[in-house]
Amino acid sequence: MCHPEAHALAACDDLAALMRAAACLRDEGFGDRVTYSRKVFIPLTQLCRDVCHYCIFAAPPGPGQDAYLSPDAVLAIARAGRAAGCHEALFTLGDQPELRWAQARDQLQRLGYETTLDYLAAMARRVAEETGLLPHLNPGIMSGEALTNLRPHAASMGIMLETGSNRLSQRGGPHFGSPDKDPSKRLDCIAQAGAAKIPFTSGILIGIGETRLERVEALLALRDLHAQYGHLQEIIVQNFAPKPHTRMAAHPAAAFEDHLWTIAVARMIFGPRMSIQAPPNLAGGGLEQRIAAGINDWGGVSPVTPDHVNPEAPWPHIDALAAATARAGKILVQRLTIYPEYARKVSQWAATPMQRLILRASDAEGFAREDDWQTGATAAPPRAGRSAAGPGCSAAVAAIIEKACAGHDLCESEIIHLFAARGAAFEAVCRRADRLRAETVGDTVTYVVTRNINYTNVCTYACRFCAFSKGRTHADLRGLPYDLDRAEFSRRVQEAWERGATEICLQGGIHPDYDGGTYLEILRAARQAAPSIHIHAFSPLEITHGARSLNL
Repeated sequence: MCHPEAHALAACDDLAALMRAAACLRDEGFGDRVTYSRKVFIPLTQLCRDVCHYCIFAAPPGPGQDAYLSPDAVLAIARAGRAAGCHEALFTLGDQPELRWAQARDQLQRLGYETTLDYLAAMARRVAEETGLLPHLNPGIMSGEALTNLRPHAASMGIMLETGSNRLSQRGGPHFGSPDKDPSKRLDCIAQAGAAKIPFTSGILIGIGETRLERVEALLALRDLHAQYGHLQEIIVQNFAPKPHTRMAAHPAAAFEDHLWTIAVARMIFGPRMSIQAPPNLAGGGLEQRIAAGINDWGGVSPVTPDHVNPEAPWPHIDALAAATARAGKILVQRLTIYPEYARKVSQWAATPMQRLILRASDAEGFAREDDWQTGATAAPPRAGRSAAGPGCSAAVAAIIEKACAGHDLCESEIIHLFAARGAAFEAVCRRADRLRAETVGDTVTYVVTRNINYTNVCTYACRFCAFSKGRTHADLRGLPYDLDRAEFSRRVQEAWERGATEICLQGGIHPDYDGGTYLEILRAARQAAPSIHIHAFSPLEITHGARSLNL
């Protein structure tokens, strides 16, 4: 959609048509999934140098109160979040409070830090290292240097553009007296984050006096930055809610229909692939309608801490959020603070200290892992049928299941579709696979008594996930490289047979001195040592290596 077409949307009052079009675009990009992040909210400081006339988060400390959370308090909140199954630690704080407040400067000095951002970096690092939570940082305006310094300690960051209108910063406007709400400064910060390759969150706040055209222009400004850097992982469309004891306490809340209109227009402007979010605790019961307007994400939801920015609006219970999402025909899926498309390219979008934590927390699609099970662990694996509430199995998945069960080969895209099944579709795949197993082989489950014999761990390859293979002089991880002589190999085969094994499993590294003749010698030695044992031997790579060396 070009800029003139987007500007034309400002005059469109056909809300039903906009919502239908937006929902179709959303379904094209995200199918039946609506995501959320299970987070813990850490308000590092509620001091701020700005004076936004609708905000109750920023507040001066009372007598004897600290300006910042202590390190112990930060870690206590983070550990409570970890215990509740959170993956995200959301650090929210005011803009550069030390520039205005003596209390901030004094406490920073006592803590041993020069600036709020220095303290933020230290606390984010400790939370990541000591709890495994992934920090998301919202500290306000940041320079390019500050963003670069914070990047190693955060999986993602964000700043709301709120508005692109300078008019709202003039006397009498909601941003008068708040230098950090200058749209040009915020857009520059967002651009600097793009240059630093930081997965970033932004969005707009509607209902504070802006026009619809100004909303469109703000969204276009964000889209232009994303087109340049590709770093905006979500756009929040947040509806204004008046707060008591603020200058805008009597200002009307953003109208429900106006919020739906803006969500739909944001989807139309950004297209099918951008995540569009609306905070569920500000929805006022209209969760399903916001999905119908084109969102695909609910943002962060905390089972531990309140929304310190909107304390009057409690988070919905995650089960209730899942049920509302299901009523809209979607399934609720937990994500990380870094979105799946960025988590899948973690080496590009995260600094080295964060990469291991992100990979450990994410599943194969880049969503949040909802269990700690891993191959080889002693814990019981997760069971099928434990998914949150969701819609029924889609017609597409049902058709793929029936095609497979009829004996037809599936194409790559169909197989990927089955691997990505969640909720009722996942359960349908499991049930039909179990039925197919019963029809094909009955209820007998077999096993074999075997012995693995790895005759060498010397390998010419260096697969990054492998802790088995060694170079000729590589002595870390699991000891020195080895190459069994034939006598020891034969002894192990014979010992396996004598102890009741009916099979040996042979596999090794791709030794640079091995050829096809070597593999044939190994087979002859095994057969001579135990003539009746079954030999399960060689990976496809070994077969290929041996064959090529014999010109076969």
